[in-house]
Amino acid sequence: MANVPRFKLNTGALMPAVGLGGWGGLKQEERDNAWTFMLTALKAGYRLIDTAWVYGTEKATATAIKKSGIPREDVWITTKLHNQHGRYVEKYFQESLNNLETDYVDLYLLHWPQTAKFDESTTSPMDEDGNLLIDDEWTFNQTWAQIEKIYESGRAKAIGVSNFSVKNLEKLFETAKVVPAVNQVEMHPYLAQPELKEYCDKKGIVLTAYTPTGYKNVLTDPTITELAEKYKATPAQVVLSWHVARGVSVVPKSSNEQRQKENLTLLTLDPEDVKRITALDRNQRLCNYPNKHGKVWGWTMEQLGW
Repeated sequence: MANVPRFKLNTGALMPAVGLGGWGGLKQEERDNAWTFMLTALKAGYRLIDTAWVYGTEKATATAIKKSGIPREDVWITTKLHNQHGRYVEKYFQESLNNLETDYVDLYLLHWPQTAKFDESTTSPMDEDGNLLIDDEWTFNQTWAQIEKIYESGRAKAIGVSNFSVKNLEKLFETAKVVPAVNQVEMHPYLAQPELKEYCDKKGIVLTAYTPTGYKNVLTDPTITELAEKYKATPAQVVLSWHVARGVSVVPKSSNEQRQKENLTLLTLDPEDVKRITALDRNQRLCNYPNKHGKVWGWTMEQLGW
């Protein structure tokens, strides 16, 4: 069993600092078979699976946990409310519970601050320019109020947000009764987000990094490869260890059994090396970045506070 650190949330819960990203691809067959890589991860020692309604892998998560023989209470499940479902939180939260074959989740995240127009025929209704159609009459404050009710019911042991900037967290706090336990954002050495990190630290919000290794862009950076040689480790191990050293949890996605094991094995980096990696920051988004119209999923960078 891997010795993975845990971070204490503002609820008192201890969340594994390294989890498995549950993105299953775009094809239905890939999503249906995602349980196979989830199962190898659970056998390797992972105890957190990060899924989402829109990933289409909630059912696969349930299958993997059942096949693993690990008790449900020993596996942390994070799932997320899709951006179309802000007006219908209860309905789609219950659908997630049904997909996951559980009566609670450990963490429920609001996937995006913007609310898309509801269209049951597609997960991403687009205009003719390829921009997500936005429901401008509904705010994330209204959605959060519904998520808070789910938290109060005990069916989500913790609640949080994803892709929120300082600007939008400030807006959220104008009405929020419950401080988010987690904010999951794109974060890696090229996007270290020091201001957001400082703000969330002050508010007691744990940051979780998606795209945590920064793809090959970061993994082939000379500083990272040099440190990998120094520590006799993989570049990914260096970067993931950097996150955890900063108090940031990570959810790398890998379907490769060997890489899964490597990603779970953290290093103790010298403080100076942590600083060297942080200094690579160039405020560069590699996963969710603006399209030719300057928008990310229907919102401008200004609206997102990015």
